Amino acid sequence: MQLPALTEPERYAGLYVFDFGEWTAVGYTADEVAMLLESEQYQSGQVYKIHRVTPDGQMEVRGVARERFLLESAMCFDRDDLDAARDDFAQLRASADETTPPCRVAVYLADRGADVVGPRYLTTMIYPAEFEDEIGRWLLNIGYEGGDTVEGGPSHVTNYDEDDKRVLERAQLWSKTAIPSRSHDQVFASVRQAVQR
Repeated sequence: MQLPALTEPERYAGLYVFDFGEWTAVGYTADEVAMLLESEQYQSGQVYKIHRVTPDGQMEVRGVARERFLLESAMCFDRDDLDAARDDFAQLRASADETTPPCRVAVYLADRGADVVGPRYLTTMIYPAEFEDEIGRWLLNIGYEGGDTVEGGPSHVTNYDEDDKRVLERAQLWSKTAIPSRSHDQVFASVRQAVQR
C-alpha cells in the first residue's frame, strides 16, 4: 500500500486510511469511511486505522473490517434499584461534560417493568461499533462504575431495541475532541483530490 506524502503527519493519528484499489487516501473519520463503504462504487475498499505516527511520518496502521463501520455497539448497565440507575445515568452525563467521549453516544435510562426476569432498570450507551476500544478507555478514564451487572457488544443493541421497556430519560453525548466529519457531498467530492485536513 502506497501512502501519499503528508505534511504534519502526527495530525492523522486516530483517523483512517482508505485503500480504493488504484490509490490510497489518508485522513478520513469513521463516519466518512462508513459513507464510502455504503456506496456501491467504494464498497470493496480496504480500511486501516492509524494508531500511531512517528516524528519521521511513518504510520502504524491496523486493518478494520468493513462491518465495524456499519454496526452500532452498546454497553448496558443493569440495576435493581431505580435511584442507583438514575445515578448511573446522571454520572455519564456529568462526566461527558468534563471529559467528552471519543464519539457520539446515545444514553438511555429505561424501566423494563415489574415482570422482567432479572434487573428491572437499565442504563444503555449506544455508539458506533468502531469505537468500542475508545469507549472502554473513556469509561476507565472517567472512573465509571455503573451497574450491578454490565454487558456489551453489537448484539446488545438488538436486545435493547427488542426489549419491552419504557424510556425514562435519554441524552446525546457529543465528542468535542474528535475531528468533525464532512458531509456526504464533501466526502465524495474530495475523492482523488489532494485535500488536507
